[in-house]
Amino acid sequence: MKNGKDTANLISETEKSLAVGCMEAALRHGARQVRVSLNKSVMDTCSMLNGKLDKVAHSADRSVFLYIFADDRYGTFSTNMLDRDELERFAAQAVDSVKILAKDPFRRLPGKERTEKNALTGTELGLYDENYNIMSSRKRVDIAENECIYGKGGCVCGESRLISEECEYSDSVDDNFTADSDGFAGRHTEASFGICSEMTVEGKDGRKYSGYWWDSSPFLDGLRRGYCSETALTKALAQTGPERHKGGAFNMVVDSSVSSRLISPVISALNSASIQQESSFLKESLGEKMFSEGLSLIDAARTPGKPGSRLFDTEGVATKDMDVIRDGCVKTYFTNTYMSLKMGIPPTIEGISRPVLLPFGNDNGQQVFGAAEIMHECGTGIYVTGFNGGNCNPTTGNFSYGIEGFAFRNGKITHPVREMVITGNMLTLWSRLIHAGNDARACTRWQIPSLSFEKVDFSG
Repeated sequence: MKNGKDTANLISETEKSLAVGCMEAALRHGARQVRVSLNKSVMDTCSMLNGKLDKVAHSADRSVFLYIFADDRYGTFSTNMLDRDELERFAAQAVDSVKILAKDPFRRLPGKERTEKNALTGTELGLYDENYNIMSSRKRVDIAENECIYGKGGCVCGESRLISEECEYSDSVDDNFTADSDGFAGRHTEASFGICSEMTVEGKDGRKYSGYWWDSSPFLDGLRRGYCSETALTKALAQTGPERHKGGAFNMVVDSSVSSRLISPVISALNSASIQQESSFLKESLGEKMFSEGLSLIDAARTPGKPGSRLFDTEGVATKDMDVIRDGCVKTYFTNTYMSLKMGIPPTIEGISRPVLLPFGNDNGQQVFGAAEIMHECGTGIYVTGFNGGNCNPTTGNFSYGIEGFAFRNGKITHPVREMVITGNMLTLWSRLIHAGNDARACTRWQIPSLSFEKVDFSG
């Protein structure tokens, strides 16, 4: 069952009542408007080292955040106490502290008409799996043990030697209840089940190489088991015997497991706070064509059962599925209530929930799928499977990233490459987008597929 009435009940009705009481206490002590957010989470982890149980951990967290608007001033405060008398004192002290801050007349709650009305139970999007209720320490250890391949007969390394396997299983539940003094109340509950594995091998050259892979899902049945360690080992072995590669301008194919690294600076640059502070390379871009016509990015915020989906943001503002970039044209800025009033522009939401980059076909209008098909389309270039440090300047869009991956010719991988660097500008890079697949990883909220760009500058 994935969307029943029973939940983990991390947040009890008593705790919800205490959170609302804290908000009411702040109003009594002189706040004009108040928002309260109660968060509870629990996580269990089983870590394996070389096929043996290495560590078992259980962690739980609880916090109350109070957002106070008083006398044209604003402040945020937090506590982990849920005692009525303590919360009364906490609220009173918080209001007193806000009243000595500098005035900021643009701080206020969002209009009631913008807030979500239907997030009543926290399970509306179907992100809580009742299988979590039947998890036990034994079940968790079994999943972790079954993922391991160290010392097993099927673990083949050829001329390389397997040095270590670090494998981990974890599951968690996050529960949030948010309310404000204008009548908004909403809840979001989400479970997560995950496996990750890192394999380290020694090649015949004596150098060590590591491969990493992971999978996760809001549902236990959706977690793909029995392949993370094998995939991580395959990735480690594929890196052995790297060759030097000359620098130059080449086609670049970026694997879906790391492609979000390149869209992240674009999304950050669409934040109104960055634009207002003159630290965005996309200022004055709203409604303008800034990228390749092949780039279409949407926010699929309300997709049931998918990671990252949510009905409201931290202000309580209702999300919606919407275009962010369509055919290379910027369609929205992410603008919270404060930035809207300060900049004199319409509010949207505070940030993207579930970014989805849509597939983009080849010159014949045919859709390409994964990295292998895209390499075939591109012919020759470099296939990037990892980023090793680097940064992007948020003001100019200039970037420099270390990469690892493979050279390919005639659509086929020829040899691994390491210690190369790509440099350029985000606007230029995304104007040279030539393919976007449909192989985004289902386990992530960032639904960014394998991509390819032409004329990317590589340094050897």
